[in-house]
Amino acid sequence: MTARVACLSPLTAQEVRAMIGDRHQVEVILVSDPPAQEAVLSGTHDAHLVIGDRRHLHRIDRRVLENMRNCLLIQQPAVGFDAIDHRAAAEYGIPVANAAGFNREAVADWTLMAILNLIRHGSEGDRLMRDGYWGREEMMGRELGSLTVGLVGLGNVGGTVARRLTGFGSRILFTDPDPSRAFDGAERVELEALLREADVVCLHCPLDVDTRGLIGRDALAAMKPGAILINAARGPVVVEEEMVEALSSGRLAGAGLDVFATEPLSADSPLRRLDNVFLTPHVGAATAEADRRLWEVVGDNLRRVLDGEAPVNIVNEVLAPSSVERG
Repeated sequence: MTARVACLSPLTAQEVRAMIGDRHQVEVILVSDPPAQEAVLSGTHDAHLVIGDRRHLHRIDRRVLENMRNCLLIQQPAVGFDAIDHRAAAEYGIPVANAAGFNREAVADWTLMAILNLIRHGSEGDRLMRDGYWGREEMMGRELGSLTVGLVGLGNVGGTVARRLTGFGSRILFTDPDPSRAFDGAERVELEALLREADVVCLHCPLDVDTRGLIGRDALAAMKPGAILINAARGPVVVEEEMVEALSSGRLAGAGLDVFATEPLSADSPLRRLDNVFLTPHVGAATAEADRRLWEVVGDNLRRVLDGEAPVNIVNEVLAPSSVERG
C-alpha cells in the first residue's frame, strides 16, 4: 500500500523520498509556505505520516488533528514541539515524536560561545576596536572556572553543556523535573536556589505549559545581581519585556539569546539596542553535523513506523498503530 507523507517543512518531494528510502512506496504531499493553515488542514487530512515544520511556523492544532483520518505519527524535525498540540494529539490517539538529541553538541557549543563572549567581552571588544579603542579598562572580564553556572534542564543539551563546563572547572548547579537525571560533578537544587547562587543561568528546558514565562520579573529579581542569562531553549520561556527591563537597569549584567518570543526578532526590538546582549538568529543547531543527524533521526523514525515498529522519542505517551492499513 502507498503511504501518504505530508511534509510541512521546506523540503522537496525528492528529499522526503530519499529520507525514507526505497523499501516503501510513498506519496509525498508538500504544504505551501506559511501562513497557509488551510493547506496544512488539507495536506494532512489523509496522511499516514506527517513531518512537522522545522521553522515552528505551521501549527498542528486541534482543528488539524481532528481532521486527520489516518495519521500514524507526527514527526517534528526539531527538539521543540510546541507548534503541535501534543495533548490534543494524545486525545485522538496520534503519537507525536521529536528529534531529541540531534542538536546536543551544536547547541552546547553555542552556549559556551555565548557565555565566553559575554564574560570576556568578545563582541564588545570587536566593536570597540573597530571604533579605534585600545585598552584594558573596558575589557576586564571573568574566568569561567571561577563562576557558578546553573542549568535549567539537564536533558540532552544541558547534560552536554555540563560535560563541557567540567573542563573549565566551574561549579555546576542544575534543576530538572526528571528525578533520574544527574551528572557527576553537578549539584541538583531547586530553581530558587539556582537563581540565587548562579553567576550564569542557562536555559535548556522545553517550552510547555509549565515553562512558558518561567523566567519573568520574579525569577529575574531572584537572580544574583550582575548575573548573566543564556537562552538556548525557546523564546517564550522568558518574559522578554521584563528581561529587557532587568538588562537596562543593570540587574542583569548581560544575556546571550538565540531564541526570542517572536521570530524573526522585530527590527525595532529594544534587544537590538542593548550593548550587553549577545544575539544570534536561532542558529544554535546550525551546523552541518547537526543538520545531517536531524534528517537521519527523522528518516529512521518514519521508516520504523512503515516497517511496523514502534517509533522512538514519543513526547505524548501514545503508541503508534502498527500499519498504514489503519486508513
